[in-house]
Amino acid sequence: MKRLIKHFLPCLLSAACIFSLTGCTKPPAGESLEAFGTYFDTIISIKIWGGEEALLDHCKEMCSRYEQLFSRTIPTSDISRINAAKGQSVQVDEETIELIKKGLYYSEISNGSFDITIAPLSELWDIKNNPGNIPDAASIEEAKSHVDYHKVKVEGNTVTLEDPKAAIDLGGIAKGFIADKLKAYLKSEGIEHGQIDLGGNLLTIGSKTDGSDFHIGIQKPFAKTNEAITTVDIHDQSVVSSGTYERYFKKDGKIYHHLLDPKTGYPFDNGLLQVTIISDQSVDGDGLSTTCFALGLEEGTKLIESLDNIQAIFVTEDYSLHYAD
Repeated sequence: MKRLIKHFLPCLLSAACIFSLTGCTKPPAGESLEAFGTYFDTIISIKIWGGEEALLDHCKEMCSRYEQLFSRTIPTSDISRINAAKGQSVQVDEETIELIKKGLYYSEISNGSFDITIAPLSELWDIKNNPGNIPDAASIEEAKSHVDYHKVKVEGNTVTLEDPKAAIDLGGIAKGFIADKLKAYLKSEGIEHGQIDLGGNLLTIGSKTDGSDFHIGIQKPFAKTNEAITTVDIHDQSVVSSGTYERYFKKDGKIYHHLLDPKTGYPFDNGLLQVTIISDQSVDGDGLSTTCFALGLEEGTKLIESLDNIQAIFVTEDYSLHYAD
């Protein structure tokens, strides 16, 4: 889950927060509308300056539709139908195809460190609900043997898992994809200023109404309060973080977090606490935050430096900041 704390609410803080918009002062000049909802297992908010309430209602309808397509836990979703097909081909919505292809792209450029077929391992560890049980080595090996994005075949609007025990999990990239779709819709309806928060995928439309940038504080990992480790200014961009502190349990003094290594079957242990991505598209921020965390500081930095219009902030275990552009 990617999370944030927003100052255009009256300093409202939910349990889902990672980012903070600093300087808790009055909102920018101009009338605004804001909608809230619970989708994707988190609280979302969409705020616009100008426009009508019907635009926000439609955004919520879009969120509901995408949840019904992409959720791994809704039995009738496209992803659940693929996973339950035991290797048979499944015809799905064209936007499901679009998202799967994006996930396969990041699986490829990370050489499998990010893998959209991580579901067998995710289900085994179940970090969100795990009270502190480490799976046995045999179970990890069995789950790991079914994690391989090369087994996902896409032909037209049809998806086939060539390993009947494989399963897709798009949780590492779906909210960024959805945020971009919401932004495209709002801009098509004439909205020039806004912000979309899908449980931490923060995406802005334009600037504040006074023309200034949105000022965002990046949450300090494991901080008990809304303590920012650094800040960024963005204009018509996205900010997304992935970190070890988002979902984890601790056993015998060691943290076991939700970012699982497809190659070992265990949580990544590479000296990183968090990666934050600033990008034009939220889907890229989503995919790259997880990918760069998986790759580690050195290889993640190399990847960011090979890409255009992407910035990254790596936080190592000593809380040092490392910037890549």
